[in-house]
Amino acid sequence: QMHLVESGGGLVQAGGSLRLSCAASGRTYTMGWFRQAPGKEREFVAAIFWNGGHTYYADSVKGRVTISRDNAKNTVYLQMNSLKSDDTAVYYCAGRSRASSGAPQVQQFYDYWGQGTQVTVSS
Repeated sequence: QMHLVESGGGLVQAGGSLRLSCAASGRTYTMGWFRQAPGKEREFVAAIFWNGGHTYYADSVKGRVTISRDNAKNTVYLQMNSLKSDDTAVYYCAGRSRASSGAPQVQQFYDYWGQGTQVTVSS
């Protein structure tokens, strides 16, 4: 059973930055980040293929967020800059256990999920 552990969340002022990390207990393929704000559905943020060659971003974060990964450490990162109050949410890491085509923006694409880390942006 794969385990994903997020870290790096916290309280930050609007305009600030945070870097989230997600450490996997084993090898993963496509990795993604999703977030869920209070009273809202979980939504896609970003995804990265296993070799880092392809990345995907939600329009709401494009230009402010960068996803990257270090396969030697089985870790994926989410660098978030110019944070806004709308970015306040619990951020979840997700991982896929096999290499195959599909839609990394969709929650059902992933096999494993972390417990989430809270990001709060104060205005």
